[in-house]
Amino acid sequence: MIPSATFPTDTHGTLAGHLLIATSVVQDSCFARSVIYLCAHNETGAMGIIVNYPVENIGIRDIFEQLDIDTEKSVRDIPIHFGGPVEANRGFVVHSSDYDTEDSLISKDGITVTASISILQELAQGNGPAKGMLVLGYAGWSPGQLEAEIEGGSWIVVPASTQLVFDSNNEGKWNSAISSLGIDMGHFSTVVGHA
Repeated sequence: MIPSATFPTDTHGTLAGHLLIATSVVQDSCFARSVIYLCAHNETGAMGIIVNYPVENIGIRDIFEQLDIDTEKSVRDIPIHFGGPVEANRGFVVHSSDYDTEDSLISKDGITVTASISILQELAQGNGPAKGMLVLGYAGWSPGQLEAEIEGGSWIVVPASTQLVFDSNNEGKWNSAISSLGIDMGHFSTVVGHA
């Protein structure tokens, strides 16, 4: 994965709206046992957000304070996650599709990703989507790079679902995503061969 200041905005690529599940090939990186929601995938590259790495040392009220957003006293606490190594100060809200705006990057199968301050303002007032997480940073791939990594055994592609993204606990998301395909990772080979 290479850092990039920009990311693809066309969300109609072949894998947009799917999950990438890290295999043992990437276990020695910041992507070890990661579950990544792909927001964009096309000829200009790919962009995704890790959805199972919570950030423990900062809360949503801290984010609101940094952005000078007024909050209601009863604002609900939404989790904050590390989304990837690119632009760690850039925020995205991964949320249920009951709240959708024209600012959303992708909205597919009940999962929406929005990158605008307006959704944070809604959340600060106790409004907004029923389910969600604030994600800081993202993962980016240059053209053809993600396809090569998948072919090399680094990632398994799984259909995304609201249950996997929102209802599974963070530690169990990787196992739940693998189980959704009926794969036993103990039998998964990271060696690519040719017949």
